Amino acid sequence: MDNSDSEKKKKINEVDLDEVLPIIGEFGRYQKLLLWLVCLPACIPCGFGAFNQLFMSDVPPHWCSEPQLYNFTAEQRKRIYEQSNVTQVKNGCMRYAVNWTEVLVSSEVHENLEQLVNESWPLEKCNSWEYDTSFVQSSIVIDFDLVCEHDIYPTVGLAALNLGGPIGVYFFGVLNDRIGRRKSYFLCLATLIVGSLLTACAMNFWWWAMSRVIVGLTIPAVYQIPFIISLELVGPNYRSFITVMTCMFYTLGLVLLSGVTYYVRNWVYLALATSAPFTLYFIYWWFLPESPRWLLAKGRIEEALKILETLARINGTVLPDSFKQKLKQKMMMQRTLSEEKRLKEGPGVLTLCRTPNMRLKTILITFNWFANDMVYIGLSYYGPSLGQNQYLSFLLSSVVEVPSCLVCWLLMDRWGRRWPLCLAMTLSGISCIVTVTLPPDAVITTLVLFLFSKFTISASFLIIYPFAGELYPTQLRGIGIGTSAYIAGLGLVLIPFINYLGRENLVLPLLIMGILSVIGGITGLRLPETLHYKLPQSVEEGEEFGKNWTMADCITCVPKRPSEHSNSYEDLTEKLEMSPTTETTAFATGSGGGRSKFTRQQSTMETPLDSSGVVKMTCWF
Repeated sequence: MDNSDSEKKKKINEVDLDEVLPIIGEFGRYQKLLLWLVCLPACIPCGFGAFNQLFMSDVPPHWCSEPQLYNFTAEQRKRIYEQSNVTQVKNGCMRYAVNWTEVLVSSEVHENLEQLVNESWPLEKCNSWEYDTSFVQSSIVIDFDLVCEHDIYPTVGLAALNLGGPIGVYFFGVLNDRIGRRKSYFLCLATLIVGSLLTACAMNFWWWAMSRVIVGLTIPAVYQIPFIISLELVGPNYRSFITVMTCMFYTLGLVLLSGVTYYVRNWVYLALATSAPFTLYFIYWWFLPESPRWLLAKGRIEEALKILETLARINGTVLPDSFKQKLKQKMMMQRTLSEEKRLKEGPGVLTLCRTPNMRLKTILITFNWFANDMVYIGLSYYGPSLGQNQYLSFLLSSVVEVPSCLVCWLLMDRWGRRWPLCLAMTLSGISCIVTVTLPPDAVITTLVLFLFSKFTISASFLIIYPFAGELYPTQLRGIGIGTSAYIAGLGLVLIPFINYLGRENLVLPLLIMGILSVIGGITGLRLPETLHYKLPQSVEEGEEFGKNWTMADCITCVPKRPSEHSNSYEDLTEKLEMSPTTETTAFATGSGGGRSKFTRQQSTMETPLDSSGVVKMTCWF
């Protein structure tokens, strides 16, 4: 094969949908309708499935059951234990081992029953309990008696939910690339609904916990898949917008959840109310298209062209004939066996730690991801326990994520990734630590500091995704982000047990999360800035990127544009090969024929291909 044939084959195999989207519409009427009516609402079930469990396991005031006192009111029986100075009795785990019938016969005072209590009486363990159902009508704690020596069981249930997450991300990630985005989403949604129905039917705690593992398999995959579809249908210049809007709709789901939990106080009905309505989403089967990028990568050219032609028609444009011809040429030209072998034998996970600079960046990225996951999820779990109203506290902790996303969106393209990440994590950690110095009765101040912590950690949580993707080279981007996200996901199994410590000391979990967040923010300064830089493509470029890091780089808050053209992706002026005219190119890119912004945004999304050409994007999220 001569050089001309090789070059021709290379150009054909490099068919990129990003070349034609600026012509037929990067974010036209088709994408807007699909985004606002289908893809973004499809992200809402994630928040419902992830956090409804917090309200299923409400712990109401409880006390030992005393059959001998059933002639008295529940309030009178409750006061026996609440006004006792014996801690075990007051907590509802021990009771006085006395014959209440004899005590009542020998006493002339029946109105104030608590006055009969003698705290020198012997104690014994409770074997049954009464619960105050005036505020919480029903919870798994009430139905399964998960108090005293069993009070850690709801925490085990949260760990079970988080245990399913990493497994589900991998499982649905594989399906996402094998059977397509569309089928994967509906399978994921069906799994979420089935797991929720099994939750509502649980007859004991272990049945309930196993059903939460099934629900956990879909978290956060049920959010990722519609996000990927949205991301693959729009042009590169709108990917940041799509990312922010997806986060906003996820937050909207949390806000809606706070309203549902306020009105539904029975855990069985809550499990149904937060899952059954999503069966209506199966109507999307007739409206949600398959990703044309996935179809092109799978060689299903005709199906992809049909979707792209529909996209162009609704957007009021025409799909270029040159693009169709290029796709047909690609379909006819097959890769050689040597190329297939080379693609299958791409760099593995050990490559991440084989060279010193790449190893350091991998460790720092993974630790920062771990800290972000732990603190964000930990604060989300902790929200209902703060303040005087758990529903209002959860609502406020969800609402603060909206301005957080908007502020982060504005800062990332001006101040870069590193310093905003550091400041957000450090401020979040400091505000958590400050709560330790507050008196126990400073409920409002503690809540305000908590909300500020949630605001800042939400911002860093949004930054860590693109920052990690830009730091890993293209050849390692999929496996690098997948490894970091997987390790961080395993850490979520620990966070419920850290929050469990708050039963005895309300601020202790905040102290632990604060220290972790501060350490993560400070160590993040060692990572190289990616704004204004051409991103590394090969493993060798990944090792060189940031290798000459100095303290001067560290203290530079606002990143400067590199002087060398070869290192700056803002200076790239590659033309759109598919554009029929120069005017079309200029209109599509918003510049006089160049596409610096286009190239900059595109580089952040480059991911490796497998042997069949499938874009490995699921590891991003």
